[in-house]
Amino acid sequence: MNELKKKTNKSVGMNIRTMRHQHGWSQEDVANRLGISIPAFSKIETGVTDINLSRLEQIANVFEVSVVYLLSMDASDVEHEPSHLSIAQKKLIDREAEIATLQRKVILLYEELRNKTSMAV
Repeated sequence: MNELKKKTNKSVGMNIRTMRHQHGWSQEDVANRLGISIPAFSKIETGVTDINLSRLEQIANVFEVSVVYLLSMDASDVEHEPSHLSIAQKKLIDREAEIATLQRKVILLYEELRNKTSMAV
């Protein structure tokens, strides 16, 4: 029985990893969506942690699939590499975040410069 449980955990973990790769997400991305730590999510993916039904439902919701699909999909039949579209989407999101950070820095520098020039006058 214990051996069956280990196999099931590993199989479900592989299915979760496959879904994550298909979406082009990192472990950190999924862990954040689930509100858990990256090591905790990693243990789920590797089958180290026994996964309960409520956590499995949360994961299924993140990937917008059913729990039954997560349990029954055969990871060997599914494409392991993320699609070009999902990779491009991830890169776009990363670049948008970089732009927002740079914009904030420019605004702060502008305000700092404005404050210095007003003090010099």
